[in-house]
Amino acid sequence: MSDNGHQQNGHENVPSRQRRRFEGISSRTYEHPADRSALVALRKLSGFDTVFKVLSGLLPERSLRLLFLSDSVRVSDAQFAHLNTMLRDACHILDLEKVPPMYVTQDPQPNAMCIGLDEPIIVVTTGLVELLDEEEMRAVVGHEVGHALSGHAVYRTILLFLTNLALRVAWIPLGNIAIMAIVTALREWFRKSELSADRAGLLVGQDLKASMRGLMKLAGGNHLHEMNVDAFLEQAEEYEAGGDLRDSVLKILNTLPRTHPFTTVRAAELKKWAESRDYQRIMDGHYPRRTEDKETSVSDSFRQSAASYATDVKNSKDPLMKLVSDIAGGAGDLGGRVRRGFGGFAGGTPKDQTAPEDRTSPKDQPPRDSTPEDDD
Repeated sequence: MSDNGHQQNGHENVPSRQRRRFEGISSRTYEHPADRSALVALRKLSGFDTVFKVLSGLLPERSLRLLFLSDSVRVSDAQFAHLNTMLRDACHILDLEKVPPMYVTQDPQPNAMCIGLDEPIIVVTTGLVELLDEEEMRAVVGHEVGHALSGHAVYRTILLFLTNLALRVAWIPLGNIAIMAIVTALREWFRKSELSADRAGLLVGQDLKASMRGLMKLAGGNHLHEMNVDAFLEQAEEYEAGGDLRDSVLKILNTLPRTHPFTTVRAAELKKWAESRDYQRIMDGHYPRRTEDKETSVSDSFRQSAASYATDVKNSKDPLMKLVSDIAGGAGDLGGRVRRGFGGFAGGTPKDQTAPEDRTSPKDQPPRDSTPEDDD
């Protein structure tokens, strides 16, 4: 499709270029395996829609919609027209028929989200709008439309609700523990869903450099002349491989309360996906269609998810993950060494029947003399 550049509200003019449209694309195309397996399983549950319709009456979704409607600016042809054009463009490329409403809310913190149970709504902050250029913002809008297409908005809303609930019942020990266990699991899923949405943003913008610039700006602000993509990606590699087991534990503790992966990690993951054969096949027009979603196997999705985690552990440079991988890879040999070392005890062989070589003194040391010097 043709994407005509324009200049509005201080945004620089961008050149026209051709971008591929993905007709009938399934969200499974870009979803991270761990994200995809959870979504496939939930979609297969009977009564899934009914449960969430009931939940929608309990969650403050109507309140959120009224809040944004009354105290934010709704994107349209009359307001933030350049964002409205990007939104419709993203929905066209990902073939999302119903364009979700989008709001700009006053907040200096750069952020964007897609929430809602009945219908998704997209919210971006003024801090984000002012930070990013046209192409970087296009990737962000595509990111949020990817959330909408995957149905992430439903689970994001539930996560927000449960997080608030956990704060309210913090004084109840067992109640808080139970809710926080669910919240922790949801956060792990949501971190993977963010990687999925980053991929959707790349499919919409089809400009890896713009996606990288946007992530760098989220980390370091609007100082591109002071930043370098290669150096930024080196940070991700240093973060993963650096330190010892203590640092590995600290990484886990730092990650648990977050809903988003660290920015350098997101950049490295997106670049790796953009250079993969899967991405090239998608760009060549070979991708799953929505019409095939009902035929998707839950067990196959979970196997793919497990394989993805196993590959991550195997290829990881993190000290703890390397230890786990070494133990898993050498488990058979370790067992053999244990059997060889304790075979005599396992077979019930008496101690005095042990082979002579097993009874030699350590290092074949000579007999000790009973002299005072031996006690030094």
